[in-house]
Amino acid sequence: MATGIVVLAGVAITLAALLVLGSRYLPATEDPVIDRIEQLLPRIHCAQCGYPGCRPYAAAVVAGEAQINRCPPGGEDTIRRLAVLLGQQRLPIVPGLGEASLDRVALVDEALCIGCNLCARACPVDAIAGVSQMMHTVIAAHCTGCELCLPPCPVDCISLVPRDD
Repeated sequence: MATGIVVLAGVAITLAALLVLGSRYLPATEDPVIDRIEQLLPRIHCAQCGYPGCRPYAAAVVAGEAQINRCPPGGEDTIRRLAVLLGQQRLPIVPGLGEASLDRVALVDEALCIGCNLCARACPVDAIAGVSQMMHTVIAAHCTGCELCLPPCPVDCISLVPRDD
């Protein structure tokens, strides 16, 4: 029994040492610029840029597949910082991508909500809580104001209101 424990401990220590050595000496699989771009983005994963989240958008920018002006929540400040980081010229924000703003929060009208759960499924940050066929509510601290909950609501019971901080 003790021999088995010693052998398993030895194998675990050997594998841990190999992982540490591998992380130090093997090249990273992704471009570190992607990490730097993602850090400049608001990271609310609203998908208004046309990508499913901030990291895929950052990867598309590095690959030259997307411009730096596709982030409505980040606005002009984010575009400016991305332009400086990448040595590019500032571009105006692309119109028609939406109006996501961290200054707003979703609010569910309890009298109109039918509990369809479509808004909760659309929320990229799980800020909407509720049980099917029951009234839903928004966890304001988690809501990013991305507007993704608005289109799926069949009774238009969700509105965006100024955040009360």
